[in-house]
Amino acid sequence: MDVPLWLALLAVGFLGIKLVRPPWWLVAVLLLGGYLAADSFLSPVLSTALHK
Repeated sequence: MDVPLWLALLAVGFLGIKLVRPPWWLVAVLLLGGYLAADSFLSPVLSTALHK
C-alpha cells in the first residue's frame, strides 16, 4: 500500500501531539526537518540507514 508522504507526516504529527503532548514548535521542526531531509542529497544515506 502506497501512502503519500504528507498523509503519513500528518498522521504521525497528530498522534504525537495527542499521545506525548510535546511543544507545538518541536513537532513542527521535526516534521519539517524530516520532510526536507527526505527530499535532499541525504536521502540515500537515510534510506540505507533506516532499511537495515
